[in-house]
Amino acid sequence: MSNSLNVVDVTYARTGASVNTDAMGMREMQQRVFAKRDAQHLLIKAPPASGKSRALMFVALDKLYNQGRKKVIVAVPERSIGPSFAATNLTDRGFFADWEIKPEHNLCTPGSSAGKVNAFIKFLESPDATLVCTHATLRFAFERLAPDAFNGTVLAIDEFHHVSADIEANRLGALLHDVMSGSDVHIVAMTGSYFRGDSVPVLTADDEAQFTPVTFNYYDQLNGYEHLKSLGIGHHFYQGRYTDAIGEVLDLDKKTILHIPNVNSGESTKDKIEEVGFIIDSIGDVIETEDTGIIRIRRKDTGEVLRVADLVDDADQKKRAETQHYLSTVASKERDGVDIIIALGMAKEGFDWPFAEHALTVGYRASLTEVIQIIGRVTRDSPGKEHAQFTNLIAQPDAATDDVKYSVNNILKAITASLLMEQVLAPNFTFKTKTGNDDAPKPGELRIKGFKEPSTDRVKQIVKTDLNDLKATILQDDTFAKAAAGSLDPEVTNKVLIPKIIRDRYPDLNEAQVEEVRQQVVVDSVIKNGEIREVGDKRFIKMAEKFVNIDEIDINLIDSVNPFQRAFEVMSKSVTPSVLRIISDAITATRIEISEDEARVLWPKIQIWVKVNSRKPDVRSDNPTEKRYAEAILFLQRLKQRHLAAQRAMLVGNEA
Repeated sequence: MSNSLNVVDVTYARTGASVNTDAMGMREMQQRVFAKRDAQHLLIKAPPASGKSRALMFVALDKLYNQGRKKVIVAVPERSIGPSFAATNLTDRGFFADWEIKPEHNLCTPGSSAGKVNAFIKFLESPDATLVCTHATLRFAFERLAPDAFNGTVLAIDEFHHVSADIEANRLGALLHDVMSGSDVHIVAMTGSYFRGDSVPVLTADDEAQFTPVTFNYYDQLNGYEHLKSLGIGHHFYQGRYTDAIGEVLDLDKKTILHIPNVNSGESTKDKIEEVGFIIDSIGDVIETEDTGIIRIRRKDTGEVLRVADLVDDADQKKRAETQHYLSTVASKERDGVDIIIALGMAKEGFDWPFAEHALTVGYRASLTEVIQIIGRVTRDSPGKEHAQFTNLIAQPDAATDDVKYSVNNILKAITASLLMEQVLAPNFTFKTKTGNDDAPKPGELRIKGFKEPSTDRVKQIVKTDLNDLKATILQDDTFAKAAAGSLDPEVTNKVLIPKIIRDRYPDLNEAQVEEVRQQVVVDSVIKNGEIREVGDKRFIKMAEKFVNIDEIDINLIDSVNPFQRAFEVMSKSVTPSVLRIISDAITATRIEISEDEARVLWPKIQIWVKVNSRKPDVRSDNPTEKRYAEAILFLQRLKQRHLAAQRAMLVGNEA
């Protein structure tokens, strides 16, 4: 059996809509953003390559020329992203002004932090209007400034997920909070993934409420391309060392970004230079290393010469800088400029190599944000590129080693991340309440019995702009690794765990609103993960191992389905039965303590189970459902005993 599997395989229509421009030179996403240009604080959520940097230019220039703003400051997470905001001719395409950056105001160049900070402060005191710097320079400069120094400015923060609501620990988050409350600043926040890897929210609910969101989803972007037709997201499982398996998945005919594992991860050999050397040897024989740092290698199999960039070796900073410069100036524009890029912490967010076809990543990445950023490196539209592929090379758990829990956790999180991406990349549905006298549904509209439609503007906004980000928050919860693997009852997942996460993320919602958001999350996930078949003029969706007429589904039926049930199906197809048993045992060994809410949800099911089986469930059963039912009974018995003891104590106290 092959140990490779594509979890996601989607094909798009190539309509050209997302890359065509209007009379002002704006793409579809940029038009949406420009329509909201009068908002004081804009939050732009859009995928890589959708044109966020140019959208900022359009809005910023309007704020300078027409809204009374005096300066625009653009902050990017690292210097290599600075060129995205370089001087750009916009008037030739129909806009009323060009985006200009003087060389002395491009602070994404080599130099000391102190020098950058001095240049930043000098800019604020000058008559000039635009500056580009790193997040670090912005933070250091703010240590010498008061919040009101940002009066009259537009502050644009690229890769906004670097901000955190934990202002005690996140200096960028603290800076943002202070300037929002202490100046008249206008903010443009841009990100392809509005969630962090540590489950901490990007903004507090109060700060987030001040932003006007503009969302352009991945489906809109990819379906509107001219060249890229399909995208695959999959996994390849290996045992032993990853260097022994790399040759099985490294396709030398594809333009590839290969991310090796962090030296602190379980997949690393702890010698990153040796790992790169092994990869180079597996490709072929080195001919020479050019002045640009590009390594020319003759392939073992065909004799063809490949051009490889090594961004891992950081011993020679001058050589690395030359390689980075070559990649950003030559390889980003010429298809034959480079064939393979080997990286560790680089070549992720903001990295522009439009010809990249395959992102091969060793080891599960710690956050969904990082996964999405890496996938974004290969989803740029480019002539001659019809298919893009992300492959995650993951260690398969081995019962004879000590890292079973680590490997199982990585597999679960990698697969749940893939399932999230499957939903992100799919077309959106509109869900409506089914009544007795409905009109025919519109295209993309589904009617569901008992469904609660959004009743307030706040819930409508969450559904329109936050649904994928909320799903990401849910999937990053440790409990959901177990839920996705089928070890928790679906109703507990849907009615206990998901509402709790929604309440934590949106403390301003009342219980009726929480329920409306919950239903949107569950319904959207179940429908998008469900297999849909058409028979004649009817559509059927697979739910809980059976096909149901899509026109007859109701909310109770949907609540009986684990919204992430495909995770277990994916695992069962991609690993051997013995490895699947190791995974199952590891999950069982780390199950969460049962809660009162879960026990109460399970109680009616336990009563039915007892009637059917004519006995109580056994806590020592090998069947995970029976075992969980028995645990719930024990919990409820203990709860009842504590309740009776408390009543007796109260009676004794009253008699005394």
